Amino acid sequence: MEKISLEDAIEELSLMLMYLERFSDRNENSPFLELSWKGYDFDVLDKLDDEELIVQPKKSKYVYLTEKGKTQARILLRKYNLPDVDLWERFDFRTIRPEEGAVAAQIEEICFPPNEACNRERMLERMEWFPDMFLVAADKQTGKIAGVINGLATNEHKFRDEFFTDVKLHDPEGKNVMILGVAVLPEYRRQGLAREMMFEYLRREQEKGREIVFLTCLAGKVKMYKKLGFLDRGIGDSTWGGEQWHEMSCFIS
Repeated sequence: MEKISLEDAIEELSLMLMYLERFSDRNENSPFLELSWKGYDFDVLDKLDDEELIVQPKKSKYVYLTEKGKTQARILLRKYNLPDVDLWERFDFRTIRPEEGAVAAQIEEICFPPNEACNRERMLERMEWFPDMFLVAADKQTGKIAGVINGLATNEHKFRDEFFTDVKLHDPEGKNVMILGVAVLPEYRRQGLAREMMFEYLRREQEKGREIVFLTCLAGKVKMYKKLGFLDRGIGDSTWGGEQWHEMSCFIS
């Protein structure tokens, strides 16, 4: 193997360590900002930032990996024959493709009861209006879509049921996001996939300049979303599907 300088070695080791341990130091309010600068050399951090491998938000002790940084870390792990136990090794997290609308609707129907699920026609309409607001996790081995998150952007600060049905409420320049659905197929659950999908979704929306992300959930899911950094705002106005929903929010900037 070709020898590298001590400086480059420290940089590579730091990037790999950040990647492998980026969930170990949770920020209670923004856990999607995945790692802390503690223990890392400041000069290395500045160099990684200059190379756009990490982002250091101003007035924050936290930094997080960019997509470029994650890719480079995975390349280095393969270079040194080190194991990557991360979900990114198995799944491709990306924007949905035009031909995948029917699959997204099918996943929604599998994961939600009929009174709550978005039907095929409405899902395809959302994709036509705001495809960039869809994130999927695709199994790299099979190509199968394992999970989907979709939402719309708005300047409103309260969730209402009309967001589910009226695509014209989407404002591409909106500062906030209303998540309309989070769905993971049963056979892909209990491995942290929903968490990684949500964190990736929050990171992407933060990079677009969004400020707050809202969602609604039933009482049984409140604890789960709290662990992902969402605040419980109590029972909201939504009566979608004849249910009583908690409104939750996450500040991302």
